Amino acid sequence: MNDEKYTVVIIGGGITGITAAYYLQKAVKERQLPIECKLVEATHRLGGKVQTVVRDGFVIERGPDSFLARKTSAFRLVREVGLENEIVHNATGKSYILVNGKLYPIPGGAIMGIPTQIGPFITTRLFSPLGKLRAAFDFILPPTKAEGDLSLGQFFRRRLGDEVVDNLIEPLLSGIYAGDIDQMSLMATFPQFFQIEQKYGSLVLGAKRTAPKAQKERKGAFQTLKTGLQSLVDEVEKRMEQGSVIKGVRVERVWREGTGYRLRLSNGDIWKADSIIVAAPHSSVPAMFADYPFFEPFQSIPSTSVATVALAFPESAIEQDIDGTGFVVSRRNDYTITACTWTHKKWPHTAPDGKALLRCYVGRPGDEEIVEQSDDEIVRVVMDDLSKIMRISGRPELIAISRWKEAMPQYTVGHKERLAKIKTHMDAELPGVFLAGSSYEGLGLPDCIDQGENAVKKVLDYLQTAPRKLAEVNSKMS
Repeated sequence: MNDEKYTVVIIGGGITGITAAYYLQKAVKERQLPIECKLVEATHRLGGKVQTVVRDGFVIERGPDSFLARKTSAFRLVREVGLENEIVHNATGKSYILVNGKLYPIPGGAIMGIPTQIGPFITTRLFSPLGKLRAAFDFILPPTKAEGDLSLGQFFRRRLGDEVVDNLIEPLLSGIYAGDIDQMSLMATFPQFFQIEQKYGSLVLGAKRTAPKAQKERKGAFQTLKTGLQSLVDEVEKRMEQGSVIKGVRVERVWREGTGYRLRLSNGDIWKADSIIVAAPHSSVPAMFADYPFFEPFQSIPSTSVATVALAFPESAIEQDIDGTGFVVSRRNDYTITACTWTHKKWPHTAPDGKALLRCYVGRPGDEEIVEQSDDEIVRVVMDDLSKIMRISGRPELIAISRWKEAMPQYTVGHKERLAKIKTHMDAELPGVFLAGSSYEGLGLPDCIDQGENAVKKVLDYLQTAPRKLAEVNSKMS
């Protein structure tokens, strides 16, 4: 390496890490900055949980299957790598909640389970008359008095009551985070709900007034790529500088040395770095930075193990079909699956004509043993659950099971405060080292992409004022 260059190392090659590498290398090239960027990934592929199986005409996502259209960072990255023509919106259709063994349509106008239309809420059989009456307390209860964080469950139960939370809000929100809403942090997940309650005095009225456009959208709220989300990873990787990515190698230890850093890799190499983006899971950080005890709180952040189970059939095998695109499962059921998407209906491009593709999810806090079972056992359990809802004849023609062990970080109460304290220590003791990724400030694809972009901005700002900055760097970055 030329001694006149800075070196930035990105640890972790998931969607956050490759986003950071792409945008940093783009800035270096466009502005002719004296910076070398390296990315090191412990596994033998990039993309993390973004993986697609394309087989026999099926397009099966092993991890995330889409991203919110209103969060624009994912679309920007897609456009950057020339895949904008592959974008499709989800087909709209009925979605259901499974409660006490029955499927109920999600009431019209519900935003993350918060009712914003009186008619559908009054007429739904999802709640009892007493449950509906309790939810009406939202109109008269004063705003929540909270000096610190509180759980999603605590917040929503106070406003709308247990029945609405257990039968609607909990299945929807737990489906996003694979978590226990009575443990999950309100401020780290959905602070906007607290803000609108404080402003409007009512969660229902606030949600209705702040989301008028969402009610008028004709297209589905989600987007994906016809070629599969892994094609985004592949295209980003193609555009990285040759030789800048190392796979199958772990970072074992990081320490500060002078005004920079040293990294010891599992292959025995020692790297120098002037700035580091840590886009690795929180669970790996304390060991990597063993000399810095302020990372120890990461050891107590739980992660949930989940699995996705994709099953393909001839459409004729589904003898009792359901008009809709999928359902989520309330805990008031004797079911192992937590959700099911009729993927061939929600995303018609994912299955050949005449075929049906179902994608089921298993694993939740306190019920993760199923993820460790054999493929045959998982398929048996999932098929047993599906048989209670719809009649399917015969065995699946295609099965794709993806296990994600301890892969869903849980933003428990106090998450933002813990993270803020760690970052304060990092600013003082590890200047130029930045955290980014699903463990920290959002786990959806756009959230991770945002964090990757923001980390690049922080690196460039840091290098502009770093202790041994070069005059050339200062002039080009200012």
